[in-house]
Amino acid sequence: MSWGGFAAAEPELARAVEERFGAFTHHVLATLRKDGSPRTTGLEVRFVGGELWLGMMPGSVKALDLLRDGRFALQANPGEGQSMGGGDVRIAGRAVEVTDPARKGEYSEAVGPPEPFVLFRTEVTDVVRTSIEDDTYLVVEVWKPGAPVRTIKRT
Repeated sequence: MSWGGFAAAEPELARAVEERFGAFTHHVLATLRKDGSPRTTGLEVRFVGGELWLGMMPGSVKALDLLRDGRFALQANPGEGQSMGGGDVRIAGRAVEVTDPARKGEYSEAVGPPEPFVLFRTEVTDVVRTSIEDDTYLVVEVWKPGAPVRTIKRT
């Protein structure tokens, strides 16, 4: 499902996730190496036009990983100290390379990335937000396509 589809289905969670990612510029992307082992790298992400975009330098190992196997996990920067303001947010899905010059041009106009760049739109397979409520509960919100958000509270 596209980010826009998720946001239409679960606007409150989508807004919280976008705000959390918007709090910092750099986040952590996990991809799969050729041998199947995980690779984590820093990445800037953008929510533009109903899509979650991943842009990167051509030939970067993360771009090569995604071109080979589009599965990814993305974690929002936890921020400074122990605050975790807005909670811990993670998104998983598949990255699909965008080669259409018009779409890349629209992204470039909106974001102004360094040229040249490789661009991926995402198909979201799950979103998880973990936060603290009333200094008492650990709250885990889990979303997967085709189902409403499932909320788990733990003391």
